[in-house]
Amino acid sequence: MTHIPFPSWPDVAPRLIAVAAGRDPTDLVIRGGTWVNVHTRETLPGHDIAIAEGRIAYVGPDASYCIGPETQVVDANGRYMIPGLCDAHMHIESGMLTPAEFARAIIPHGTTSIFTDPHEIANVLGLPGVRMMHDEALLQPINIFTQMPSCAPSAPGLETTGYEISAEDVAEAMAWPGIIGLGEMMNFPGVANADPKMLAEIAATQRAGKTVGGHYASPDLGPDFAAYVAGGPADDHEGTCEADAIARVRQGMRSMMRLGSAWYDVESQITAVTEKGLDPRNFILCTDDCHSGTLVNEGHMNRVVRHAIACGCDPLIALQMATINTATHFGLERELGSLTPGRRADVILTSDLTTLPIEQVWARGQLIAENGECLVDCPHFDWPDSARNTVHMGHTLTDQDFEIKAPDGANSVRANVIGVVENQAPTKALKADLPVVDGLVEGQGGTCQIALVERHRATGGVTNAFVSGFNYTGKMAMASTVAHDSHHMIVVGTDRAQMALAANRLAEVGGGITIFRDGQELALVELPIAGLMSDDPATAVAAKAQKMVEAMEACGCTLNNAYMQHSLLALVVIPELRISDLGLVDVRTFEMIPLFEGAE
Repeated sequence: MTHIPFPSWPDVAPRLIAVAAGRDPTDLVIRGGTWVNVHTRETLPGHDIAIAEGRIAYVGPDASYCIGPETQVVDANGRYMIPGLCDAHMHIESGMLTPAEFARAIIPHGTTSIFTDPHEIANVLGLPGVRMMHDEALLQPINIFTQMPSCAPSAPGLETTGYEISAEDVAEAMAWPGIIGLGEMMNFPGVANADPKMLAEIAATQRAGKTVGGHYASPDLGPDFAAYVAGGPADDHEGTCEADAIARVRQGMRSMMRLGSAWYDVESQITAVTEKGLDPRNFILCTDDCHSGTLVNEGHMNRVVRHAIACGCDPLIALQMATINTATHFGLERELGSLTPGRRADVILTSDLTTLPIEQVWARGQLIAENGECLVDCPHFDWPDSARNTVHMGHTLTDQDFEIKAPDGANSVRANVIGVVENQAPTKALKADLPVVDGLVEGQGGTCQIALVERHRATGGVTNAFVSGFNYTGKMAMASTVAHDSHHMIVVGTDRAQMALAANRLAEVGGGITIFRDGQELALVELPIAGLMSDDPATAVAAKAQKMVEAMEACGCTLNNAYMQHSLLALVVIPELRISDLGLVDVRTFEMIPLFEGAE
């Protein structure tokens, strides 16, 4: 399917001018609404919007002079007219959906622009995978801007990915039509230490006049943070407290505050605006990671805006953080983010600015959703077989692959354990005294096994360790080929035989998520595209994901959105402790550490 570009402002400027001047009738008028002006932070009752060629030609108290015989007229009945919502930083793959199905899921929630970093697929399929995501994104009826992934692997030397992204790849992608900038620069030690590859990627982006995304996951706000900012990243979404948000905006970065399926970082940071009184134009709302169940059942950026308001933010400021602030950050203030002449006609009608019901949605002047229903087609890319056959383990696994042998003669060991933190991306580096039975170390008391199974090069490698916080009971295992960011396979379980069953099942179906208990499969979410995504509708994927959540609960896990915690256990750029195909990684020092204390 060929992408037909949305007409640029120069292409349609003569028509917009003619409509605004009254010389030419317009295509659409939304009449009698309350104009929410995010430039001035005002609500102005009794206003009309005239739309031509998918863009706004006029906003004012009376657009009747723009109406001709063929003009469509929609009565807003006094409702608020707000700009389409923007998600400033997110990963489509986290929804377990392709760009087309992700678009279909978020359109009824009023999101009309997303800025997506497909670094998940980059780790599995490299630059060709990024191009596939980019190409399907450009087919959609909403604005999907792609950030070229910067870090695959995210931490060189500490993990092995399916593919590596080079500075040359970044420079090539900057010429693609839908590339808006560089994806989150996760290798913050590399930037702080002036790594030539990282600086070459940043330089290629800046030469192209595009935005460099940030990801500074360290709590250290000293010289390393200063060095990172000096290296060029323009924003950051890894803050978890008020001090993080303040530090970023004081240094000229945008603070992106996220509410995803499992990341609840808005409430702890928005006090920088609501209590400290900092200029809100430097703060932006985003989701980062939302799985399909959240999208279907709770919402998208409308959910984030509502949450910000519930945390004490003025509704108009919250809307700025999800519209004009985002557009300005990416250099698109003349293109989107507000209801003003020349901009894309991305318009929401809502009857309340606090509860924010999304009643009607237009994108580029086309009605795309009404009362929760998507009204438009979201075209699919033809995903090739190379994107669908990506789970290569080398051999069928058995319980012996998950054995953790104790040091000779030991009756117990002190192990380094990954500690899950509810509703946050960071983990804790814990220690636990674990028993030895028949020469093998066993989990106990809430500590169970975790394994990373290599699935890109069929090496047959399995790295075993321990994790605490899921509180699983009985004989069970959960496996997922979504394992940020290297996207090998993560298996967590209380029983080695169940772990083998779960891993082999995902090899059989080509990737996804599965849960086994006592030899029976309780839930399966098939993700055949790169082991990350399904091209089924969001509702179907969400239904399977809900069964997964219920199966986790049946196995004893009560954490909120624990699957997101599971999928990030291999993310070796967020402190404190993670697992990779090379072993345990202490992300506080970016060094490998032994599984057992005192071991070499």
